[in-house]
Amino acid sequence: MALVSLISDAAAPLDVLAVFEDMRTARKNDYVNNIWRALANDPQQLAATWQQVKAVMGPGALDPLTKELIYLAVSAANNCEYCLHTHAHAAGAKGMTQAMFNELMQVILLASQTNRIAIGLQVPLDERYRQPPELSR
Repeated sequence: MALVSLISDAAAPLDVLAVFEDMRTARKNDYVNNIWRALANDPQQLAATWQQVKAVMGPGALDPLTKELIYLAVSAANNCEYCLHTHAHAAGAKGMTQAMFNELMQVILLASQTNRIAIGLQVPLDERYRQPPELSR
């Protein structure tokens, strides 16, 4: 059960309705997810989070499916049922196949296991990795 009410369009103040309308326009559908309806209890947080989502999940160096796969991996690591389900649907809409999902889960499992081993053993970082990586521009 949610700790806050889910704000309906009928109960939403004008600033919340403006964000909801921007979502509908950006997503080209009429549905507003429950996370946004929960965040609508704090209109400033709703607007700030929506702006961040548009900036981060919008066009960039990473393609939309890759961004959704990363979101799924972090959601799995954080055990966020809501985010796992909503972003699995989003990734599917962006082209994720069952084989891709299975492989993603294998990578998440492997990373979780090796992270725990490195943490548990307190493995010191190799000197060669102490400098920032060389990245192409």
